[in-house]
Amino acid sequence: MGSVLDGTKKKIGSYTGIFKNNVLNVKKENEKIVFEGICDGDIKKVCTEYFDLNTDYEAIKERLSNIDEYLKTSIEYGKGIRILNQDLWETIISFIISANNNIPRIKGIIERISKKYGKKIEYNGKEYYTFPTIQELSKASVEDLRALGTGFRDKRIYDTTRKFLKQEITLEELENEKDIDVLREKLLTLPGVGDKVADCIMLFSLKKYSVFPIDVWVRRVMNELYIKEDDETKVSKALLQTMAKEKYKDLAGLAQQYLFYWKREA
Repeated sequence: MGSVLDGTKKKIGSYTGIFKNNVLNVKKENEKIVFEGICDGDIKKVCTEYFDLNTDYEAIKERLSNIDEYLKTSIEYGKGIRILNQDLWETIISFIISANNNIPRIKGIIERISKKYGKKIEYNGKEYYTFPTIQELSKASVEDLRALGTGFRDKRIYDTTRKFLKQEITLEELENEKDIDVLREKLLTLPGVGDKVADCIMLFSLKKYSVFPIDVWVRRVMNELYIKEDDETKVSKALLQTMAKEKYKDLAGLAQQYLFYWKREA
């Protein structure tokens, strides 16, 4: 869901966020999860799609749990996670913004861009803003983006937006590409998109579960669990990719997400 938290204290334990053209509040009532808000379509259908409720995560967890004890333990502590069906355009720009950045700053930049160029939706007395479309974001100059705190990412966001605006590449083209290697190469043509960001976009928006995004943390965990190299920086990405493909196969990306929880047992 979007990164806008509900600032009111009236709904303890609830969360309000915005995604696409929807503003939803999520809360738990006894054993039920309740969704309410402003929805662009049937709320049940929208929530089922966005939260990926039709995917059989129990079957996925069973397969991964049989790989080794590390994953089994990780899944026990992270059993509720799932990969959302996030908007491709928002995911591309958000991950370009994430380069050499931290979560609070990423959140702030996305909120400022949305407030400046997105559409306003009022819900429960508060204002929320949709993430701008390609056409809406194309109104921003490099200087405009810099003023919103994007830093060195300003030109990357601007140039990527222009590539889509001119239809040098399209969202439909990316969504319809079945070959992961071809898809990665197309994503790598976008300014600000490197190997890790391309894999993140494929995993978190295009449902390519076999990709295995690698960052410093992933290298550290994989080395500690399986490789045992004294100096983890010497562990190559090629080795990690090969290991993930052989060990986790078509669920490598999901395995990576669960491994974030493997040390919770301690």
